[in-house]
Amino acid sequence: MAEVLTSEALNGVPHGFSTREGLQGEDVLPGAPMVKLDQVHSAEVVIIREAGGDVRTGDAMVTDRPGLLLGIVTADCAPVLFADLKAGVVGAAHAGWRGARAGVLENTLEAMEELGADRVRIAAAIGPTIAQESYEVDAAFRSEFELADDPFFRAGHGGHFQFDLPAYVAWRLRAAGTGRIADLALDTYADESRFHSYRRATHRGEETGGRQTSVIALPSLD
Repeated sequence: MAEVLTSEALNGVPHGFSTREGLQGEDVLPGAPMVKLDQVHSAEVVIIREAGGDVRTGDAMVTDRPGLLLGIVTADCAPVLFADLKAGVVGAAHAGWRGARAGVLENTLEAMEELGADRVRIAAAIGPTIAQESYEVDAAFRSEFELADDPFFRAGHGGHFQFDLPAYVAWRLRAAGTGRIADLALDTYADESRFHSYRRATHRGEETGGRQTSVIALPSLD
């Protein structure tokens, strides 16, 4: 069985963040179908009612239907899993800097509330993500953000910066009123033995298709 990482913030909710080995639905909720999206670094959220059909485009999903695994893939971007167990609503978001900047996290909270969740009860867990020490960006990247976002940038060498994506994600979740936020604090770039990293592979001229999978579901009623 593959290693499946979990967060105490989501205790009682079937969920998991994979390592580079990946995971199958059976590793988290046996018998449950997995739903995935065509991820495009957007702020679009899809409400999932059933598995199957055409693959939908977006970067976050929410559902109130038990027994459906919501699955997202990442390789440096932040995978964020959400749950309001009392309301019976869960969500999953792919939050790279573009999606987070555009509001994918806030839109996920709003979509969960449409299904009856209360954001003060929602727990959000941030999975393996590129850390600030590994995320060097240039001045053009910095210009995509506001001056108020200065705390998430640290001066680097030669006019570059180090960007703290997981802290930025956590800040946006906190500002939106999320009840509980947890970060596994695992660096995809630095931990080559455990995680794929798009940036690391690009720097080395290696194949960049490797991804981690993160999933969450409401327990089946069976």
